[in-house]
Amino acid sequence: MTEKKEKKLWGGRFDRGSSDITERISKSVHFDSRMYRQDIRGSIAHARMLEKMGILSSGELNDIIKGLEKIRGEIDEGEFEFLSSREDIHMNIEAALTERIGDAGKRLHTGRSRNDQVAVDIRMYIIDQASEIDTLLVRFLNEVVVLAEKNIDVIMPGYTHMQVAQPVRFSHHMLAYAWQLLRDRKRLAAAVEACSSLPLGSGALSGVNYMNDREFLKNELKFNDIVMNSMDAVSDRDFALDFLYFAAVLGTHLSRFCEELVLWSTAEFNFIRLADTVTTGSSIMPQKRNPDVAELIRGKSGRLYGNLVALLTILKGLPMTYNRDMQEDKEPLFDSIDTVKLSLEGMIEMISSMEINRERMKEGVYRNFSTATDLADYLVKKGVPFRESHEISGKIVRYCETEKRDFFNLSHDELRVFSPLIDEEIKEILDPEKATERKLSMGSTSTDSVSKQIDIIKKMIL
Repeated sequence: MTEKKEKKLWGGRFDRGSSDITERISKSVHFDSRMYRQDIRGSIAHARMLEKMGILSSGELNDIIKGLEKIRGEIDEGEFEFLSSREDIHMNIEAALTERIGDAGKRLHTGRSRNDQVAVDIRMYIIDQASEIDTLLVRFLNEVVVLAEKNIDVIMPGYTHMQVAQPVRFSHHMLAYAWQLLRDRKRLAAAVEACSSLPLGSGALSGVNYMNDREFLKNELKFNDIVMNSMDAVSDRDFALDFLYFAAVLGTHLSRFCEELVLWSTAEFNFIRLADTVTTGSSIMPQKRNPDVAELIRGKSGRLYGNLVALLTILKGLPMTYNRDMQEDKEPLFDSIDTVKLSLEGMIEMISSMEINRERMKEGVYRNFSTATDLADYLVKKGVPFRESHEISGKIVRYCETEKRDFFNLSHDELRVFSPLIDEEIKEILDPEKATERKLSMGSTSTDSVSKQIDIIKKMIL
């Protein structure tokens, strides 16, 4: 069933209606309808400002507010009919309101344009969604900290270049991601701050020919500031770029985390076991437990990068001020919001249900000469310059590889061949399980340092 053609709210200038392709390429209500709450909130604030300035009567204001609240309730319940012929959420709501309350509905748009209306709706939508995202980030952060705290005594191999490098605490490894997530929260807060200047009241681009009160609008809609240039107000989408940048960087962090979960859950690593609820089977290989949730979140980082690049590309060649290209800002933004929320929910479930294979991690530190640096540092404390101690330690490693000897069980006599300064203490120096406690620097992997990190992060999450 096709929708009937209707006169556009802006149709006075035209003799003929829009063609079918014009309507199809112009419509956005199928995706921007999600901003209906923000649009109605902005319209109510605008109506109150118009009444304050004497442009609307108190009766007209009352009719507008009641009408908009009824429309909001119908949309909440799925009972409102969106017409694609009315293009977007803004025109759908205004037209429906005018049909219901008459001339008062026609007066609502006095002193504003769809340009500043869209700009304020998007800002409010990002602010509202950012609150939900921050709640998910805090939940995820708490899960990471709980996991670290529960396993503070677990030792695992730390890697560089995907080669066993030095022993670290599993908790220290987890907290590295916690610090990244804390920075993500700061980026999200910065994006919200960028959204917090009010564009409404700027009109189409040059201001409006009616007395208005943008301070009133700012306070009514709980904005922190006012955009002081009307052209900037309707053409700016930097705030959306700030959010998309946050989402892209968060996607990087989640992708890196998921990459390790995928590796650690393999039979070759076997450091962790992901729960059945977040893994899947194979259609032909009955033994498989595939880490699909981790892989999908890892893959979604590409969408988040693409959405940022898409909006940058849309904006890069636009002259002042509003251009219809800017309608394309919403789908990348909405997709990133949805993707971030879904990914964080997936991460929370994976981390909260994950099992740690402590013994397997412990075995991992006895590979690839993980305390070779400790041996070099031990010789430095004996007075050997580091470059010489590094060479001595390297020769011992080469000896073990050539003679197929166990680096961690070399005898005192064998080691003294390489340096007469090596004494009985070397057995403890080579012990990977004791290596983490020799790390004295702030922010290191020692128990004391990790405990301090946990305390600091807990306070920062509050």
